[in-house]
Amino acid sequence: MYRLGITLLVAGVAATSAAGQAPSYRLVEGWPPLPGGVAGWGQTIGIEIDAQDNLWVFHRCFAGDCIQGGRENAMPVLRYNQAGTITALWGAGLFVWPHGSTLDADGNLWLTDARGANGKGHTVQKFTPQGRLLMTLGQPGVAGATETTFDGPADVAIAPNGDIFVADGHGNDRIVKFSPTGEFIMQWGQEGTLLGQFNEPHTLAFDSQGRLFVGDRINQRIQVFDQSGRFLAVWPAIMASGIHITDDDVVLVADYQLRKGIIIANASDFSEITVIDEALPEGVSMDSHGSIYAGEVVYQNLKKFERR
Repeated sequence: MYRLGITLLVAGVAATSAAGQAPSYRLVEGWPPLPGGVAGWGQTIGIEIDAQDNLWVFHRCFAGDCIQGGRENAMPVLRYNQAGTITALWGAGLFVWPHGSTLDADGNLWLTDARGANGKGHTVQKFTPQGRLLMTLGQPGVAGATETTFDGPADVAIAPNGDIFVADGHGNDRIVKFSPTGEFIMQWGQEGTLLGQFNEPHTLAFDSQGRLFVGDRINQRIQVFDQSGRFLAVWPAIMASGIHITDDDVVLVADYQLRKGIIIANASDFSEITVIDEALPEGVSMDSHGSIYAGEVVYQNLKKFERR
């Protein structure tokens, strides 16, 4: 997805690292504008970049959720182009507590709803870019830990072959795997601190080798697995709320609790490249020009950082 721009970015990182200089970023003030009539962002969490460098934002209806205080008509899904213009706005009435997001190879948007109320929530839903619902995993409004129910699904990731992986992490402590058509395949994990166990698996991402990175947040680590759930590696002392990995295996971690910033590292060995400490993000992504986007829940903001 991240073509030449990311290749050049990584080459630049290698060059500056060899010279002993870490890359630096500057905050773009006032970007992007909010929709008309909206005073502030509220809790902003899902940040994705599509193949055309559009920014998709999945947020909690400019508040703390999408069901209280008359927020049912607010639009929790926005798309911005590179100029900062809103080009899509949809999702009113569909979500309780927007949480995780990802884009698949066809540009479809996968969104998780991590709370349940009013017959909605505890689901993973697949949408076209225009907002047409294509698939629902989980039973709307029903919390559980079965092959067909979730309890607080925190994130979703799509493997290269189309298999679906869900971090069922805000009520359960497991990873659930489905076929591209939504049939249950397997699950792994339980509450605990041993390798292969979890305490709030919160975010998922694949690297170029097809390895699954799981942000095991309360255990303060990222665990890496193959797609059959076999443990491969661990990255300790980091509380990942969001993970984004480029095609060139640069990993960006949103850690607003322990490291308090955006940690940029090599996915192969977790060696650190740099840290952006001007954000406390839950969601993070990067476009093909190397600009980084951060969604903040605590400070209720959306930030863009350009590389100097």
